[in-house]
Amino acid sequence: MAAVLSEKPGTNFWIIGAAALAWNLIGLVFYFGHVTLSPEALAKLPEAQQDFLVATPAWAISGFAIGVNAGVLGSLLLLLRKFWAVPAFALSLAGVLVQDFDAFLLRGGYSVVGVNGIIIPSMVLVIAVLLLWYATIAKRRAWLA
Repeated sequence: MAAVLSEKPGTNFWIIGAAALAWNLIGLVFYFGHVTLSPEALAKLPEAQQDFLVATPAWAISGFAIGVNAGVLGSLLLLLRKFWAVPAFALSLAGVLVQDFDAFLLRGGYSVVGVNGIIIPSMVLVIAVLLLWYATIAKRRAWLA
């Protein structure tokens, strides 16, 4: 039996859902740029960044892939008003945490990218947490079935 949605979300729900989808699609573009970086493009980066990117372990790249793909899926599921958005956003957050754990805790990425290189990853982490929180609220308010 199909679940019945008991509440109708407001305009903000659709705006947040669309913004989440756009944000995560941008992340997907960055992921593909990362994994398809040509040797010529890599050579244009400072040597420390080249070494850092080349040394990225497969499990951290997998975290990146899981984070962005689950984020896109979560955003689509949110817009479709499906409760599976919550676990998708949880998986996305886990992927972000795996990637950040490698880049900043294990390999000291801060020393390679500096303060400016911390801003985007911090935004990604905060937005991943906020999207999971928002999807949880949407589920609790019966906007998701």
